[in-house]
Amino acid sequence: MTLCRRDFPAAAVGILSGDAMSEPQTPPAHPPEEGTILTLCLTGDVMTGRGIDQILPRPADPRIFEPYARSALDYLRLAERKHGPIPRPADFAYVWGAARERLAREAPDLRIVNLETAITADGRPEPKGINYRMHPANIGVLTAFSIDCCTLANNHLLDWGEEGLIDTLETLDRAGIRHAGAGRDAEEATAPAILEVPGRGRVLVFAFALPSSGVPPGWAAGPGRPGVALLDEPSPGNLARIATLVARFRRPGDLLLASLHWGGNWGYEVTERERAFAHGLIAEAGFDGVHGHSSHHARGVEIFEDRPILYGCGDFLNDYEGIEGYEAFRDDLAVAWLARFDGDRRLRSLRLLPFRIRNFRLDRAPPEDLAWLQRTLDRESRRFGTRVVAGGEGELLVRR
Repeated sequence: MTLCRRDFPAAAVGILSGDAMSEPQTPPAHPPEEGTILTLCLTGDVMTGRGIDQILPRPADPRIFEPYARSALDYLRLAERKHGPIPRPADFAYVWGAARERLAREAPDLRIVNLETAITADGRPEPKGINYRMHPANIGVLTAFSIDCCTLANNHLLDWGEEGLIDTLETLDRAGIRHAGAGRDAEEATAPAILEVPGRGRVLVFAFALPSSGVPPGWAAGPGRPGVALLDEPSPGNLARIATLVARFRRPGDLLLASLHWGGNWGYEVTERERAFAHGLIAEAGFDGVHGHSSHHARGVEIFEDRPILYGCGDFLNDYEGIEGYEAFRDDLAVAWLARFDGDRRLRSLRLLPFRIRNFRLDRAPPEDLAWLQRTLDRESRRFGTRVVAGGEGELLVRR
């Protein structure tokens, strides 16, 4: 069987409005100590549904409703045909492989991922062609990687309807994993995840999706309506509204992260409007970093006013082995981005830890793959005045 991945048509719906914002109800926080360092581990899309869910201890019903497949087990068969047997059931740590070991050594303060899977055993599939879900009993796969926060504003969270969205929120809450970008109404969807690191201050994660990532227009959260935080466009007006929202939550010493699901699945283009919007999030709204995702592969990176802009983090975990059509983009190469900030919330260093997805597991990227990724990201980042160079221990470094 041969499958090809396709994007969904884009549509525009705005969500930020005055009645979607309210005063935050957060406990007092201790300001960071002078000179403290915060390190964030950021990844792109984490897809624990479909084929990956099927190898975990408690898989959901494998039935899917795609044009080319009727069972999530088809993706398991494709992967095994490509690279050999995959254990079933696999323990929750299995899929993280070498990444789990490496991140344990790095010990970042927080791990933030874009979760592109509904966590539900119920709900009804949206008629959109591709529907990801993971059984709630498999939530251990996220806790096994010590994930602190999942951003949810993306084009798969409501794959199993509003019921699936509510199940996702409740499952993450029970597991103690913070989330941002989706909610039971617009107020909850636009509120940040507030993560406090003892002695080092707070990190506020705001998450939004844009139509270019393929989010259906009816998925926008509204008054009394569950959904995602969907912006209609990367515009000055939305920048102003986000800045107003941020001001309601920000405290001195906070580190602010804007997480954006934007752009198509394939290709390296960054439009001038997208770049201007990313700059505005830092210069006007006061963010300390932009965490972009949606593309299935890593894209260029920029350092603007001593803050990182990751235009596309790439997939960190997927079930695409054996699917044909876009091999040239190397969606099997996953990257953990380690951003280190000083006490003034300026970027001190940005390191990339590359891995390769093989047998639904993150392995260490071999030297030839590391070299390919370095050349590709360096080429794409030069137009932003940024370089990506080889570092030690199988990592890449971002330089200006």
